[in-house]
This record gives sequence, C-alpha cells and structure tokens, in this order.
Amino acid sequence: MKKWSNLIKEIVPCRPDEVWVSDITYIEIVRGSKKTFMYLSLITDAYTHEIVGYALHDTLDTTGPLKALAMALSKYPEGVLKGLIHHSDRGCQYCCQEYVNMLQQYGILVSMTDKGDPYENAIAERVNGILKTEWLYHMKLTSPEMARNTIDKIVYLYNNERPHESIGNLTPAAARSTLLKPKKRWKNYWRLRQQAAGEESPSDQLPAADCIVAAAPGRCAAAVPV
Repeated sequence: MKKWSNLIKEIVPCRPDEVWVSDITYIEIVRGSKKTFMYLSLITDAYTHEIVGYALHDTLDTTGPLKALAMALSKYPEGVLKGLIHHSDRGCQYCCQEYVNMLQQYGILVSMTDKGDPYENAIAERVNGILKTEWLYHMKLTSPEMARNTIDKIVYLYNNERPHESIGNLTPAAARSTLLKPKKRWKNYWRLRQQAAGEESPSDQLPAADCIVAAAPGRCAAAVPV
C-alpha cells in the first residue's frame, strides 16, 4: 500500500473544509468482570475542530473509517471539497485503495504523517483526549448499543455545546456557521516540535492549505507558497 506525504506540516487552516484530520481510538466496554473494546473512527475539521464524521466499530479493519468518511462526505455534493486535504497516520485503514479511492472521487488530497510522531496529527489526538477525559472516563459502557448511543450524544455535545479556547471560545458548530472569523489560537505542533529541536522552518510565515493546490476563486490568498 502506498504511503502518502505529509502535506500539512507548515499549514495553519484559514477556513472550514480546508483540512480534515482522522484517527482511530479505542472505547472500553465492561460486562461484569470482562472488558472488551470497540473502536471509534473520527474525522475532524482542523479549522473549526468540528467532528464531521464518526463511526463506532468492532474491528480494526477499514469498515469503520469508511463509514466515518461516508458520513462526512454525505453532507457535500461531489466537487465541492476539491482541494481539501485529508490527513491521517499511516495505518492500513487509511492507506488501503478503497479509502483512497473514496477521497479521490471527491477531489480530496491525501496527506499522512511521515513517522509515528503524534505531533504530526496533533488535532486528531487532542480530540480523542477531550472525548475521553471529559466524558468517557467518567462513565461505564456495558454494551455496544449503549456505547453507540453514548457516542452519538457526546459528539453532539462536543460539536454544539463545548466551547474551544483555540477558536475564540466558540463551539465547533458556531465556528463553522459564524460570518465573523474566530479569534484563533491555533498551534502548529509539528513546527513547535521542530523549533524545540533547533530545526527552524525556512519560512517566517505558515502557509494556508490552499497554496498546495492550484488557486481557485474564493479560496484563501494570504499565504506563502510551498
């Protein structure tokens, strides 16, 4: 399976549906003294931090991630998302041809981490942590059905009720719908990691994702080409 390059190393998103980040995390199910696991696939908009697609599944094959992707794509006609960057780790679920084909059908660019460094997919990792530390670690899930119902409720609360400091204390849903640009406190964790290691980026300004694809009407213009 092909491993794709990291297209978002130097990017600060400037609008919704510019960069989506994906990841899979585990959910614990407790039945009496027996513990089992289910897996939660998430797709998050890197600008608004909104969870745009998710699926809870029993195995680590590509079925769950495909369901999450299908949910995210179902909100848009083909062509609208052309040039969007889908970023993930290098798991086989994201590298498989079926997943890549679905992305490319919508004109979406494929981006993956260079290594296993979580800083290269920091927003996705952060969302996993929020769902667990603020909700899941405080409850006991005893069945797959209960887990699915709970995840539906948590995702709704996360998107519509929980404010984020990084987007001007708006909720993800409000950040998407507002006509005003949120006061962003967005951090490029990959760049911070490089700076800490003494490997400065050659650019003084982080580019927007639009510089990676050909310019198109209505897209962000204030950026440094890469």
